[in-house]
Amino acid sequence: MFRVRAIAGAFCLVPAIAGVAWSQAADDPAVARAKQAFDLLEHDKVDEVVTQFTIQMAAAIGTAQLRTVWAAVHRQAGAFQAYVDQRVTTPAPGVTAVVLGCRFEKAVADFLVAFDSDNKIAGLRITPRAAPAAPAGPPPSSHFSEEAVTVGAGEWALPGTLSMPAGDVAAAVVLVHGSGPNDRDETIGPNKPFRDLAWGLAERGIAVLRYDKRTRVYPGKMAGNPTMTVREETTADAALAVALLRHHDRIDPKNVFVLGHSLGGTLAPRIAADDPLLAGVIIMAGSTRPLLDVAREQLEYLSSLNPGTVDVEKGLQTLKRAAPESYWKDLDAYKPVQTAAQLSLPILILQGERDYQVTPADLRGWRDGLRDRKNVTIKSYPPLNHLFLAGEGKSTPAEYERADHLPDLVLDDIAGWIKRQSLP
Repeated sequence: MFRVRAIAGAFCLVPAIAGVAWSQAADDPAVARAKQAFDLLEHDKVDEVVTQFTIQMAAAIGTAQLRTVWAAVHRQAGAFQAYVDQRVTTPAPGVTAVVLGCRFEKAVADFLVAFDSDNKIAGLRITPRAAPAAPAGPPPSSHFSEEAVTVGAGEWALPGTLSMPAGDVAAAVVLVHGSGPNDRDETIGPNKPFRDLAWGLAERGIAVLRYDKRTRVYPGKMAGNPTMTVREETTADAALAVALLRHHDRIDPKNVFVLGHSLGGTLAPRIAADDPLLAGVIIMAGSTRPLLDVAREQLEYLSSLNPGTVDVEKGLQTLKRAAPESYWKDLDAYKPVQTAAQLSLPILILQGERDYQVTPADLRGWRDGLRDRKNVTIKSYPPLNHLFLAGEGKSTPAEYERADHLPDLVLDDIAGWIKRQSLP
């Protein structure tokens, strides 16, 4: 239909660092700036919009081209009528994106503006409004079913889903998210890796519990906590999820595992250190280095894909401001490899070799620090990226927007390892 070009490098998705936190606050200053840009375009003051562009954006689209594109929008969609809604997110460090739902005579569209840390326009596009997502239906299998559960209680209760095999339950697993306010499926673009894990493992006889993260369900209360650490963000709820599984009448409490992805993988040894009764942990793309070091490497990589579009230092500063000092001190004090080395339980570590977010340098950290442990299994997959989805060549954020599913090979490896560890 219609589209205004966006600068890809300035609008990258960095789920392992900052996640994607949508807010619907109408009084957000970024919403006001986005509406001002839209209003200028509507009143043919295109040159005033272009003066707000970053250097890279101005090089990609000029006044004449933008005016032509905006005229095409009106030819296809008709006159603008009203705003439908608005959303604000930080898809990458140093970038604030606003999506304005806009009703035209003939269509509803999303007008997206991405601002850099200096409030310059780093991305701009308008696209047809996606159709509402269909309600989640039952899983496509007669080998397992799903039930709604609640992790925890009181002010931090979290909605979740338990996938239960129809027959014997070999073991049970809690899924622990990566950074950011993830939903229970760890949805990124059209992909739902945690749903793939839940359904794939349940199909193989293993119960799986996944839940919406605390920072997703209670973003305001979490943002207002000046002493937040990863305990409040992640590990406390993982412990509550484990307790829920241990009290299920079809699950052997001695056969409960924790599987963490990205930051969840990094924290899996910490969760296990607090719970010696766990049967084992699975670490998928867990980093072994300080988070800010990993973040710098990611930003430098993204900058190399589109030189000049990512300001590494500003991105890091934005990331630091996203959490209180207590959060960073807590993470800096935590040594994942040293913590894992002190555990006696079995550990499975999985890594995609095309992962630019948690790289082979982190995998070497696990290998070197755990080389003397006989009950540690490490597997890497050459074609897989950070989401454990297959691809070719250099991995880029654009891959996350291509719908795919976790390969059976990964699901078979996880299920087989869990069953070998499970007690009779």
